[in-house]
Amino acid sequence: MKRRQFLGAAGAGLAAATIAKPAIAQSNPEVKWRLTSSFPKSLDTLFGAAEVFAKSVAEASDNKFQIQVFAAGEIVPGLQAADAVSNGTVQMCHTASYYYVGKDPTFGLFTAQPFGLNTRMQSAWMLHGGALDLANDFYKKFNFMALLAGNTCCQMGGWFRKEIKDVADLNGLKFRIAGFAGQIFSKLGTVPQQLAGGDIYPALEKGTIDAAEWVGPYDDEKLGFQKVAKYYYYPGWWEGGAMLHNFINLNEWNKLPKNYQAMVKAGSEAAHNWMVAKYDSANPGAIKRLVGAGAQLRPFPQSVMEACYKATTDTYNEVSAKNADFKKVYDSMVAFRNDEYLWWQVAELGFDSFMVRMRSRG
Repeated sequence: MKRRQFLGAAGAGLAAATIAKPAIAQSNPEVKWRLTSSFPKSLDTLFGAAEVFAKSVAEASDNKFQIQVFAAGEIVPGLQAADAVSNGTVQMCHTASYYYVGKDPTFGLFTAQPFGLNTRMQSAWMLHGGALDLANDFYKKFNFMALLAGNTCCQMGGWFRKEIKDVADLNGLKFRIAGFAGQIFSKLGTVPQQLAGGDIYPALEKGTIDAAEWVGPYDDEKLGFQKVAKYYYYPGWWEGGAMLHNFINLNEWNKLPKNYQAMVKAGSEAAHNWMVAKYDSANPGAIKRLVGAGAQLRPFPQSVMEACYKATTDTYNEVSAKNADFKKVYDSMVAFRNDEYLWWQVAELGFDSFMVRMRSRG
């Protein structure tokens, strides 16, 4: 009798397990998405962050949620990635919001603000200062939403064929520079050019442009700019911490089960953290190699920095007066920046400044 009871109980357990499997399968449907990146595969950190994201989602879903990653140009050009998401050509993209300032200058503020926030401040503003909510309220107009998915950290000022000794040297300069910063440089007589990453080297080599900024030592070395322009300026004051995002079509997002939405959020966070750490680890070696190969490091002269700061403030005020969305985001950033730097000068800056001075002492 006990044996029969045991076998009966065991059979019931097996039956329950058999019933449970289809239930689990139903909760994890097969989903296939396409992601277009704004970056070429050769830029293994910018493009690689999208691959890190897709792998994270696949592993979390037991490969039920597959996101295929395409490089810039494979589906649409890099600077049309957001359009492809907006019109439903792809479900999502990995891009920089400031590529789309031609639609509305407000796009620029969600990637980086000239003389704005550094990398950590940018993340804090987005996640705890209300900026991501502001961004997604704005992006609704374009039928997509955004999640943080990387940051390049503070960028370099770019590669120049000739030295920049004063403000007059910017006049007439054909400079590849993305986003809102191009409007600022135009006030100083510069002719801004927006080119995707893969198009910069040939333009610089042929003399179509006189100077170009991209990201920093690790990516710049890969693109070979040191071969065609020797003066390497810093800092990239227009990108103290350039944020990357995953843009996701709102209709496709709303179709996802809640657990899949959670996977997308977690995967985006994983990509974000991976990119920041990758750049911080890769840039030191790259800048040593570039200098060893003949790159001439130069700080922007103080007169140039001050002129750029004034032009930036003037541009912010002009655009704010005409664009309510821009003003709302800009005012939020300024208030956050003021408090952040109040704190930063107490401990962070003091510690970093001391350690920079001490590094030569071993």
